Amino acid sequence: MEHGLFAQPKTISSEFRNDADIVIFNGDVNNFINTLPTASVKLIITSPPYNLGKEYEDKVSIEKYLHLQQQTIENMYRILRPDGSLCWQVGNYVSKGEVYPLDIYYYPIFKELGYQLRNRLIWHFGHGLHTKKRFSGRYETLLWFTKSADYTFNLDPVRVPSKYPGKRHYKGPNKGKPSGNPNGKNPSDVWQLISQEWEEGFLEIPNVKSNHPEKTSHPCQFPIELVERCVLALTNEGDVVFDPYAGVGSSLIAAVKHNRIAFGSEQESNYVEIAQQRIDSFLNGTLSIRPLGKPVHKPTGKEKVSSRPPEWDTLVQQKLLLEKQEEYK
Repeated sequence: MEHGLFAQPKTISSEFRNDADIVIFNGDVNNFINTLPTASVKLIITSPPYNLGKEYEDKVSIEKYLHLQQQTIENMYRILRPDGSLCWQVGNYVSKGEVYPLDIYYYPIFKELGYQLRNRLIWHFGHGLHTKKRFSGRYETLLWFTKSADYTFNLDPVRVPSKYPGKRHYKGPNKGKPSGNPNGKNPSDVWQLISQEWEEGFLEIPNVKSNHPEKTSHPCQFPIELVERCVLALTNEGDVVFDPYAGVGSSLIAAVKHNRIAFGSEQESNYVEIAQQRIDSFLNGTLSIRPLGKPVHKPTGKEKVSSRPPEWDTLVQQKLLLEKQEEYK
């Protein structure tokens, strides 16, 4: 496929076309994969269904779930370029209170196909459901695999500010010269949300909750910013980015935003409709997107919700009093 740098208007299609800039396929992902040319995709990036029984997925046994996913993963191997990457972002499968870490279960599937793991990225976020019988989950894992040892990795577009930009070499031929990179440093493999961590080399990417500017009706929406990091680092302009479980189109928007060709497959027609609307809004310049690298809001202590409720102090005092009374009985 030959594509130049994008210019308006873009060619959008509901099925694969050789001249399409954006493809949003509504149907089974394997049916779509079968239409794609061999070695045509530079980056496969997705957050697959977690088998948690949400409205868009049927809860099945962990064995059956992984078997079905393995079939799709095997099909995708053919379409990925030899210098391509695959980013598989997952959380945990929970059954009867027991946690199954999906990244650990997925790893042997990719390894058996010959993929090489480059990073196991930990995406930590500060908000989510609170559990009662275990610690509340606040992270998910992104497995970055390459198909070979020859792959694209553009570090400069995703560098973060150095903590000590004024640091200098203290000996050797470069003594007295700045020791760091003027463009910043390589971010770590833990992608955090805490605002001060941005200065320490972490990537701030909040999950998409009710107050997030990108929020739609999708219950597990991919933040555009998370995909942007991978698109910038692992592809070049004009490359094809494919999301096999595209949801409401966040990966497609991240790809188009940075002049990549965007392919997506989604079986739920209502999500496809939302994805199409979001892409149209992006191309029209009206879509609300959280800016890449924007620090997460840190409460100042002046907000009412960041203050400790006075009732809590009263409850704590009452509890301590009862405990003392129990001691003297």
